[in-house]
Amino acid sequence: MRFSHTKTSIFPLLTSSLPHNITNSPKTVTLLTHSLPLYIHFPNFETSHNKQELPNKSRKGNMEVFYASLLCLFVSFIFFSLHLIFYKTKPASGALPPGRTGWPVIGESLEFLSTGWKGHPEKFIFDRMVRYSSYVFKTHLLGEQAAVFCGAAGNKFLFSNENKLVQAWWPSSVDKIFPSSTQTSSKEEAIKMRKMLPNFLKPEALHRYVGIMDHIARRHFADGWENKEEVVVFPLAKNYTFWLACRLFVSIEDPQQVDKFAEPFNLLASGLISIPIDLPGTPFNKGIKASNYIRKELVSIIKQRKVDLAEGKASPTQDILSHMLLTSDENGKFMHELDIADKILGLLIGGHDTASSACTFIVKYLAELPEIYDGVYKEQMEIAKSKGPGELLNWDDLQKMKYSWNVACEVLRLAPPLQGAFREAIADFSYNGFSIPKGWKLYWSANSTHKNPECFPEPQKFDPSRFEGSGPAPYTFVPFGGGPRMCPGKEYARLEILVFMHHLVKRFRWEKTMPDEKIVVDPMPIPAKGLPVRLYPHTP
Repeated sequence: MRFSHTKTSIFPLLTSSLPHNITNSPKTVTLLTHSLPLYIHFPNFETSHNKQELPNKSRKGNMEVFYASLLCLFVSFIFFSLHLIFYKTKPASGALPPGRTGWPVIGESLEFLSTGWKGHPEKFIFDRMVRYSSYVFKTHLLGEQAAVFCGAAGNKFLFSNENKLVQAWWPSSVDKIFPSSTQTSSKEEAIKMRKMLPNFLKPEALHRYVGIMDHIARRHFADGWENKEEVVVFPLAKNYTFWLACRLFVSIEDPQQVDKFAEPFNLLASGLISIPIDLPGTPFNKGIKASNYIRKELVSIIKQRKVDLAEGKASPTQDILSHMLLTSDENGKFMHELDIADKILGLLIGGHDTASSACTFIVKYLAELPEIYDGVYKEQMEIAKSKGPGELLNWDDLQKMKYSWNVACEVLRLAPPLQGAFREAIADFSYNGFSIPKGWKLYWSANSTHKNPECFPEPQKFDPSRFEGSGPAPYTFVPFGGGPRMCPGKEYARLEILVFMHHLVKRFRWEKTMPDEKIVVDPMPIPAKGLPVRLYPHTP
């Protein structure tokens, strides 16, 4: 047997066994490449035809293996020392949160979504809180590296660092359904809208809306509920909240005109939460077409409003459309018609979808909990009896609905329409001892506190008294988000929900016709069959 020799670099052999963050360190790589240009000669065994051994070459080969072993031990010692120094001086800079990233490309998106489809979106969160960390864990969602921040501390951190360490984020597919006429992103348009909304949602404006909401609610219950033995609640709740949004945002009150917009808005909403495949017949494609149709119709409404304002047929303060047409930016420029259409479109989506889910689950829980219903009924009838014939509800009446709002809050805790939201890290930072790289997507989940026994004892129990006095601890009850990005329509939603509850309970008792109806979260909680109920009108 004879020996031949192959030159093999020691660098890749050694670095392959080192932690990734050490081999990627510029200082470490410099040391390896410039201080250790060493090679080991490993023997290749080849069998000769006469199978005779060469003792002198064999001894030489054994010596080379011996020296190579000593060299490996020496270099290993150097690397081990570097390893200790590196981690001692930088204990957390390279440590990502614990967790897993799932399958290539899709990550854990399917599991994240499927727990919602099965009616238990909190399962994805709590399983990983137990397995990895109750503060933060990594995952891979919607094609993005992500970290999920959990608990009140996680909520506080994200809400408090808006536009400092994090900013709002949503998938780029949203821009295809909400294309901006100004060539800016949906995120930039949302920032502009949030600056404008406070004027429309300030207290004196909200006072005026109560009477309008009461008027629309009366018509809604007369058309959709009265003289019916059974109804399906979710479509009716969507009709109510969408009618209100149309009336208050663009002064559309005619039911036929409202219905004309309803179906395209349903297609648009379905497209937003669908897989972003733009092929004919897909929900995403239908959503894009519906968005284009609604924008075209809104531009026609906007053109007519401009004429009506000029002729004195419309009021500058009658709705948000007039406000947008007559308000200039800091440079004295007014918005273009398409720009206004973009913003009205977003408002109509946000102004009714989440509230309709809340109204539906209020009906569900009041059907299941007669003692809670009795408390709401008693409070609402005291208000109803204080009103004269045909007298509309006013702001003071809604301030008296304290128990009813506590009930609504408990519904929002158990079935939050907003399950959570994404942010994006705009800088590298550390949280709870782990590094969060710039560009990672960050998700906060309402359920990590809403259904957490550390925040709400016996979390599955329906208990409106949780909201008495000072209420839940800060950052634990977050159905409207928090911080600078807290939903600006929070008070608007409170008004429309309370007006709905008032007209519902003073007219009916009801019972579910499907006691075990499945709940689907996609992305909001919805009863799978829309919550059919049997109505029992109160006798005069």
